[in-house]
Order: sequence, then C-alpha cells, then structure tokens
Amino acid sequence: MDQLRALKYFVKIVELGNFSKAAAFFSVPSSSLSRRISDLEESLGATLLKRTTRVVQPTEVGREYYLQVSEVLNQLEKSNEVVKSYQTVPSGKLTISAMPGVGERILLPLLDELSEMYPDLILDVSLSDELASLSYDEVDIAIRGGHAPNERVVALLLIDNTFYPVASPDYLAQMGTPKSALELPQHKGIYYRMPSGPHPWLCEIEGQWRDVSAPAVIISNADEWLLDKAVQGKGIVMMPRWILKPYVERGELVELDIQPQVSITQKPGLAIYLLYQKQRYKVPKIKVAVDFLVERIKGHY
Repeated sequence: MDQLRALKYFVKIVELGNFSKAAAFFSVPSSSLSRRISDLEESLGATLLKRTTRVVQPTEVGREYYLQVSEVLNQLEKSNEVVKSYQTVPSGKLTISAMPGVGERILLPLLDELSEMYPDLILDVSLSDELASLSYDEVDIAIRGGHAPNERVVALLLIDNTFYPVASPDYLAQMGTPKSALELPQHKGIYYRMPSGPHPWLCEIEGQWRDVSAPAVIISNADEWLLDKAVQGKGIVMMPRWILKPYVERGELVELDIQPQVSITQKPGLAIYLLYQKQRYKVPKIKVAVDFLVERIKGHY
C-alpha cells in the first residue's frame, strides 16, 4: 500500500466530506479512494470513516488521526517547498496576517512596493486582532503586538508599542490637565478594545499596581474613530506613539505627562513583532518579505 497517497486521500475526504469530491480533486475514480481507505483502515485495525449515502464523516478515532496526519502532511509539504524553492526566484502565494492598525498604516503601502519588486508573488493578506498560530494556520508571516511570544517561532521586534495618554487641547481646557495618575478616575476615558477586552489604565504606586482607569465614554477596536473622538474633545485615550505621532505633530492631541507613568500592562516591553517559522526562512518568498519588511519598518517608527 502507498501509505502517503492513502493519507492524502483520507485527509481530503475528511475535509470535503465526500468520496466523489475527493476523487475529483485527485482526478482518480472513487473506487480507487475507497480501496485505499479500506487498506489503510485494515492496516491500522481501526475504522476511520463513517460512510452514508450522502456524507462521509470521521469516527472519533478518525478525527484524532486526521488532526495528527494533516499536520504531518502540512510539515512535509513545507519541507518539500524549502527544497524545491531553494535558490529560486521568489514566487507563489505569500500569506501574511497582521493586526489592523499596523496593517492599514504601515504594511499595506509597503506591500505595494514589495509586489513591484517581486511580481511573481501572490499576496494573501488578512488584517485581524485575532491571534494566528504559524504552526497550524496557513500563515507565512504574522505581525502582532504584545510581548515576545513563547511560540516556537522567530520573533523580530519591529516597533515599540508602549501606550501613552493623550487628549485634545479643548478637552484639557474644559476638564483640566491631569498631572497625577490618581486624578484620572475623575476624567473621561476612550478605550481601545483588544481581543481580551478594553485595556485598563494601570500605574505602580509604592510597589503596588493600581487601576486608575477613567470612566469609559467610548470603547471600540476602530482606532482611527477613537482618535477622531479624542480630537473632538470626548476624553483621554491611550495609544502607541507611532499611531499618535501625526496627531501630536499637528497639535490636535497633546501627550500628557502623568506621574507615576500610566501603562496598560504590568509587564514592560510592549512591542510589535514580525513572526515566522525558523525552518522556512530559506524559502525565497519568505526570506525576501521578512528582510524587506524589517529593513523598511524597524527604526522608522
């Protein structure tokens, strides 16, 4: 039995839920798939698929087998890709996942330039705050904010992502300029909602961390809308300096000097990282994209 072929057939049948569709995908008769799966089940001594007239579903052990086998096949495909594409022209689909703020302001304009440099690249870009695992998702490069991840990937620091409080001159004229973190609960807060929820305003006083958040007036994950509301004088907002810079330079928002310093986390070192799997760096499409993005982003924001 050609076990590798049988495993590919099995995975595709589970994904499509149909022998005929899987057979069409591989351009072989349905009987060939059925025979291969029967041989596979016999060799394993287990029933992997439940067959009905309309649909094919994995058994309980079949589901577990599918999860393990699909990951093995995925890693095998990636290994083959490394060998085949080594020292070749960057080409093929390059899948990038990025947080929306960085994606819209920084990444997408740079990708236009990358496409001109490497016209054989097919860019597949998704912007989302949801975390993507490079080990299991079809993602070549991810750009994420936070602390250095524990995942077994290379994490290159691109931009400092420390949050700073700002408000408009009109707001400060009306509500006063807070100097102490303990004054913030008497103000109005505009909050960016992360996947885990709106971030609090925290500060360390005499060795103890305290929540000094102002009452929320607006909460959203639409950062430009939040900044517009801050410019309109609706409240104080905390965002990274790389986002705030043009607003501060235009005088629309003022960075507040509050002591003790206010943060959105007790851990220092918030940053934006470019992530990729170490073993895939030699794939030309990934190498050129990683090198290009690091060179164009790091140190410029």
